[in-house]
Order: sequence, then C-alpha cells, then structure tokens
Amino acid sequence: MEPEKERTGRTPKKGRKRRRAPNKPVGASEVMRDRWDLEERQQPEAKKARLSAVLFAGNREITHGQLCELLKRAVLGKFSVPKPSGCQLFHQNHLNNVVVFILQGMSQLHFYRFYLEFGFLRKAFRHKFCLPPPSSDFLADIIGLQKKQIIGDLPKEMEGSLPSSSSEVSINLQNDPIVQKYGSKKVSLTRCLLTKEEMKTYHFPLQGFPDCENFVPTKCCGSVTDNSPLFGLDCEMCLTSKGRELTRISLVAEGGCCVMDELVKPDNKIVDYLTSFSGITKKILNPVTTTLKDVQRQLKALLPPDAVLVGHSLDLDLRALKIAELNLEALASHQELEAAGLEPKNTAEVVQQLNTSVLECLDSMGQKLLFLTREADATELSSSKNCQTIKCLSNKEVLEQARVEIPQFTFSIVQFSFEPFPPNLTEEMSKRMRIKWMEMSTVYAGPFSKTCNLRALKRLFKSFGPVRSVTLILETHQPHLCIQYEILEGAQLAIESLDGILVEGTCIKVQRPVTELTLDCDILVNELEQDSENQGTIYLSGVSETFKEHLLQQSSLFLGLEAVILPKDLKNGKQKKYCFLRFKTFGSAQRALGILTGKNWKLKGRHALTPRHLHSWLRGLPPESRPPGLRVIPPPSEQETLQMVKVDHPKIAAWRWGRKIGKLYHSLCPGTLCLILLPGTESTHGSLSGLGLMGIKDEEESNSPNKCL
Repeated sequence: MEPEKERTGRTPKKGRKRRRAPNKPVGASEVMRDRWDLEERQQPEAKKARLSAVLFAGNREITHGQLCELLKRAVLGKFSVPKPSGCQLFHQNHLNNVVVFILQGMSQLHFYRFYLEFGFLRKAFRHKFCLPPPSSDFLADIIGLQKKQIIGDLPKEMEGSLPSSSSEVSINLQNDPIVQKYGSKKVSLTRCLLTKEEMKTYHFPLQGFPDCENFVPTKCCGSVTDNSPLFGLDCEMCLTSKGRELTRISLVAEGGCCVMDELVKPDNKIVDYLTSFSGITKKILNPVTTTLKDVQRQLKALLPPDAVLVGHSLDLDLRALKIAELNLEALASHQELEAAGLEPKNTAEVVQQLNTSVLECLDSMGQKLLFLTREADATELSSSKNCQTIKCLSNKEVLEQARVEIPQFTFSIVQFSFEPFPPNLTEEMSKRMRIKWMEMSTVYAGPFSKTCNLRALKRLFKSFGPVRSVTLILETHQPHLCIQYEILEGAQLAIESLDGILVEGTCIKVQRPVTELTLDCDILVNELEQDSENQGTIYLSGVSETFKEHLLQQSSLFLGLEAVILPKDLKNGKQKKYCFLRFKTFGSAQRALGILTGKNWKLKGRHALTPRHLHSWLRGLPPESRPPGLRVIPPPSEQETLQMVKVDHPKIAAWRWGRKIGKLYHSLCPGTLCLILLPGTESTHGSLSGLGLMGIKDEEESNSPNKCL
C-alpha cells in the first residue's frame, strides 16, 4: 500500500557542505581505495594531522590499552610505536600538542541523559567511542604506568589464589602440555604465539611456500605486542568437486563482539554439505551471493596490522580462506633474529618502547607531562618525577590553571571531578533512558476506516524500518495503530512521510506518544541530526541482500563513500533490511540520498540520527516492561534532585562545564589532539561504561559547522 497523495511543499533540509579529511573505513565496510587515492593525487592538500577511527567491535569500544597506544604514538610518532589497533593517527609530525580532559565521576549515561546540555562536545568531536568500565586506577591504565610491572611476576596479593604445589589440581596441571611449555606463571601474549618452525610443522599457510602460490596475503605486517588485539576465527567447510571449500566464516573481537559472520558460496559444485559438522544446508546456501574473494577483501579491511588470530585448527581455517602471512612470517623473522642474538632491523626502538608508559616516552623526548587535578583526587601519577603536577582546591581552579599552563606543555592531562549518581538514582535513570528511546521510536497512526486492510497497513509501516510490534487500538472511535520501531530513524521517517496524507481515503495523523519523556523529542531529534558523528551518514530502508553488490557496481555515483554498515539479526545472523552509509562529507551524503531514494533504487531513507555505539549501549541498559505512552512518575529522590539548583548538580554541571571546556578548547593552538574522557563508574549495584570523544582541533573546526557554546 502506498499513500494516495504525497505531501506538497516539503523539501529536504539543506546542509552546509563541509570539507573533511578522508577517513579509513570502519566496521564491515567495502572500500574503494584506488579511487580515493586517485582523487587525493589529483587534488593535493597541505598535510596536517588527522584521525581515522578504525574500530572493530560493533559497539565501537576502545580499551584502555588501545588508548595508551594512541597517546604514545602521538608523542613518539610512527617510527617508534606500532600503529594503535583502535584508531589511526596520520601525519603525527604535524601534531603540536596533546590535551586530555577527564571528567571523573561521569559515564555514558551522563552524556545521553544530558545530551542537550552537552552542546559543544557532541557537535565538535566526530569520533566517539565506548570505554569499558573503569578499573581501580583509570588514569594509570591510559598512561601505561602499570606496564612497568615485570611480565611473568604476579602481584603478591594474587599468589595465594594459585594452587599450591601440593594440591591435587596443581599435580594434574604439571602434566598439561601448555603448562610444560610455558610454565605456570603469567606470560606475555607474544610468548604464546607459534614460532615459524611450529607453523611449518602444523602446515600453516606461509607466504612463499609451494602450496600457497595462489593464497592472498593480508599485509598484516605490524609489530605484534602484548597489547595487540586478539580475534577469534572459525570457519565451516563443505566438500566440493575440487575438495574442501569455505561456506561460513565468523570473526569475534576480544570483547566477545561478532565483527564478521558471513555465509559463502563455494566456486565449485558441492557434493557434500557436511551438515552434521557445519550445520550448513542447501536451503541456507541457495540465496547466498558472497564469494571467497568478497570475504578476503572484508578481512583485509577489518584486521589491523598487528592482529593476532586465536582458534582451533587455524591451519585448516586459513587454508580454506586461502590466506597466508597474518603476521606469521614477520613474527617468525623477529623470533629468529632474537634467538641469534641480533636486533631486528629498524625495530630496536619499537621493541624498547612497547611496555613503556607515556611518561617514559615523554622523558625520552626531553619533555614533561602536565597534570592538573583537585588536591583530593591526586593519584600515583602526581608523584612521578617526569610529571609537573598542579593540585587545586576546586574544579574552577583547575580550569583557571589550565588556561595558563597548557600552552607551556606539549602533553597535558586536565582532570575534573564530579559526584557520581547515587546507585538508586543510577538504576532509575538507566530505566528511564531506555523507556525514553523506546517511546521516541514508537508512533501512533490513525484514524483508519473500520474496513481497512490491516495487512497492507503493516506492510506500509514496515517499509520505513524494522518493526518490533504493531498493535491495533480499538479504544478510539475509529481504529488506530501503535507501531514500535527497532530504531529511531524508522519512526522518524514514518512520521515525516505519512503524517497528514490520505490512506484509503482517510487523512491520517502519525505522531509519537506524548509523555514527560518525549516533550522535547523534536528538539532532541534535530540535535541528533546535527551531531558531528551523524553528519555524512544516511539511513536506508528496504535494502535487499544484493544491495551491497549493486552499490559497489555503481560506485562511481557515490563519491566519498567510506563505509557500508549492514546490521544483522543477533539471533539468526541474517542481514536486516536496512543499512547505514557513511560518507566523507555531508554534501556527498546528501547527493547519495537523492539518488538512492529516487525512481531507480526506490529505497526510503533520511539522514542518520543514532551513532553506531548507541544501539549496543541501549541494549545493555536494564530491561523494562512498561507499555509505550504510560506516564512515568519520577521517584521522590530524583524529583528532589532535579529541583536543586546547586552548581554541582549533574544537569547544570553538564551544561556549564561543557561550555567551559568548549571555550578552553577554542584557545588551544591548531593541530592539538584533544580527548574528552568520561571514564564510567563502578559501584556495588554494577558498573557504567564510559564514553570517549576525540579530535584534532584544526581538523574538527573545518569539519563541524554550527558549533554553539
């Protein structure tokens, strides 16, 4: 069913064209690198430091260790530190300063609970990412102070937790081949990797070997360190006329997030699906169009230079993928040189810096770190000899000192401290946040005639996005529908497309439920669209399984395409019927949206509203069972809290300190790498994950118009 009459006088919102530095792809993206390189050669620009977030987990999480790698690379440059596995920093030599703002006591819940109040932060920084809940010393983790602990030696307080030599468990473990090889003490990641001889023994595919002539190298040649990211790999095969061939590949990141799960159509005729081992059947593979070459390209885009693979029978999986190298050759060469007592060429400095802290990196450059904090929040960093610590009595004094001191240091950490939410208030706010997003993703439509075609109406509303539920409401004089969408974009697109038009001869109204949680919904939707991370990203509904192939076949129409994000059903792994496309500029996204919603593609779409990490965070909030539209009465504790006008109230703090940090940010010199870290909180009631925002001042100001302080 299609609307009988289109609304007139509606034109797409105009956006200002913005120039952005080209980014590397994120997620499971298809990349047109050759074309981009050609464009860059044709239009040379002055080099300046820039970021490209290459994040592998679906929720875009960067660990504290990866953050430390990035900071060390910012200090020392690419010749001394391997590329960070979480984010790429280009042209580091054009970087002038590094400033890290830490908002201690705040979490991702604070950011989205007071999203409108954090006006500057959400508009200024394009790169946002999740942080895991903080450890006992967040600051030590991101600076790398704990790396100084000697690998292999456990802290004394942990010694008692290990089985004693006289225990039965310990006796059994002594015969374990892993324990016999590596011992019972804690060892580094690099010690657990196979040697070149072991790889030869177990028939791993190595580049240059006679039986690997047609194998594809991944070019993962980065130095493997103890902080290198781990990826779990598993493949399923079938038997074809040419032997065993790949039918499915799954790749899981360290945190347990599945970053790749693809069914693969073998090149040759299948003679046995090996269903009892793989679960793959003819019915499952029939509609699949993905080939082995497609999978190889995706792996190249997904795996960082220092990736380490973990799995069972990896040799067989790599042979099914027809992939060689994967750091195996590079690591083996390093081990051979080490065994011979020689230093690997051009890597001595790298090896020396792998387990050092940011402080030691600065010291090697003849520089000091500036640390500004409240006196009550001084940490181990305060007593470090290569750290200039200034202790203040209040956040206000920290800010005043920062204005004066930051220009005199190349690396600064400015820590503000705020009172975290009380545990009972945290739990209540988490539930209310989930309810709010659910209600924002719900629409009521009607009235419809009593003889309306319900099946056709459901099909109409599902064309705008994935639907959780459709409920027929008979409490009104004429029937209405309540449609709950999985994502905010689907609900917004339905409202924009159907509100006020004729459906089956009746003019219908499409609107959200009106509660105290949705009163500012229109403002929030508008601000989400202006979020720097959503600028240049479009949402499309109605995509088929072959959409990606068609898109790439006509890639010349979509200049500046960075990523194709195709969400999958968490239960069955099937591709959903919507996607997100990310472009380098807002103008490129606007042009692509016009093409893809035109008569040739016939898709429905709009500009994106929700950052990629937000979906995962919302799924992690406590569940609730409240039907949409019911009134929520805040508990007395929150009512009393929200009525307070004290300076340190979280809502006012978000507004005031967001503006203050914004003004301080504008005073920084161009080429300053700036990070805003909300570390998250730990309590007896559970942990809250953190949020990070980062950007380079020169780069971000050219990318993000419409800033407001």
